[in-house]
Amino acid sequence: MTEGANTYQSPSQAEDAEVLLSVEHLSKKFCRNLKRSLFYAVRDIATELCGMRRAGGALRPEEFWALKDVSFQLRRGESLGLIGENGAGKSTLLRVISGLVKPDAGRVRVGGRVAPLISLGAGFNPVLSGRENVFVNMSILGLTNEQIKAKYDSVLDFAGIADAIDAPLKTYSSGMAARLGFACAIHTDPDLLLVDEVLAVGDIRFRAKCYRQLAKLRKAGTSLVLVSHSSTAILSICDSSIYLAKGGLVAAGATEEVMKQYEEDLTIADHETPPGELTLPERPPASGLQIKRLRFTDAAGQPLRTLVSGAPAQLHVFCYASEMLEDVSLNIIVNELAGENSRVLFVNSAKDGKRMRARRGELTLCFQMPYCGFKPGLYTMKIHVLDGAYYNALDAVESFVFKVASNGSMSQCAFYQPREWELRHDSALEEVANQELTTR
Repeated sequence: MTEGANTYQSPSQAEDAEVLLSVEHLSKKFCRNLKRSLFYAVRDIATELCGMRRAGGALRPEEFWALKDVSFQLRRGESLGLIGENGAGKSTLLRVISGLVKPDAGRVRVGGRVAPLISLGAGFNPVLSGRENVFVNMSILGLTNEQIKAKYDSVLDFAGIADAIDAPLKTYSSGMAARLGFACAIHTDPDLLLVDEVLAVGDIRFRAKCYRQLAKLRKAGTSLVLVSHSSTAILSICDSSIYLAKGGLVAAGATEEVMKQYEEDLTIADHETPPGELTLPERPPASGLQIKRLRFTDAAGQPLRTLVSGAPAQLHVFCYASEMLEDVSLNIIVNELAGENSRVLFVNSAKDGKRMRARRGELTLCFQMPYCGFKPGLYTMKIHVLDGAYYNALDAVESFVFKVASNGSMSQCAFYQPREWELRHDSALEEVANQELTTR
């Protein structure tokens, strides 16, 4: 991984593989004020018509860099993930590559047909029917009318919207439009496919179908540039990634390493490095039990500042009970902080058949994990101590942030799977083989 650099060349199994996409010192600026932006546009057009060169290297009032001196290469059959917060320049980069936006500095060279899936319904006319939009969209992507007719049935079969194909596109749901757009793009036999979050609107079955098709295209030599806020999608599809922030290239290299840096930057910017424990401030008692402190420890009871994927860990919830409690249970919800901020764990001791009786005084509730199943990253945990029914919460901690580090074997997966490896021979075949050796 290269940090703080503005140039990246993706790895390739064959170093002499064809460079399909080359981005060289690319910069693009925009203006936040609409009237001033129109004025700049008119002045720039006039400058070009007079045969003069625009001053692209300096910002004018109210302008900002959407991209600044970004360079990278992509070879045939490789996939590249674009990672960064909203406004980092990812979509702008795809628009420049596809030719929809002209750069202010630098250049882009593409050696083949580009199929952009940059925005939902791009290239579609809402008044035309789905059938008509297939022909219009695929012709824009470079196919002849005869080629479109030959591929039409395959497009329709992949999109799965045959019943609505003759209805106006404006009557389609966002998911139906995404299906049709993706089906059109992949059936143009593109050399380079640009995908910008459009698959997020599809249902889970269609997304799985799309990812299988992307794998087939890559095997056939299509290169892919993917923008997604789903870390799982980036990790599973992209060989390498580049991390953009405020238009600049922050890091580049293997997807797992780049994603790790991005998630740490994204979450630690709002949270200090989590210490693995939390002491709650003094509060007036509101129920029969109060949470005092939280702490992670290893199997031997030693404090853990950072959990490790695959290693044992325990969560200790230190409490004080002001009265006898007959039916205490612990409820834990864990969300991933980065990416889609998705829930990754929900457990309840009562649902596991473990209800506990608490005497008055200090006590500790323990949640034991023989293996920490979380992938590396930052998480937030919500903890409820309950009495009887789920809605009867005695006390709660809304956010306990903790970090999980890699043990070196976590790669392109969403959770840690405890495992053992073994090679077994079929005993009958082995016996026949031994007899043959004996007769010889």
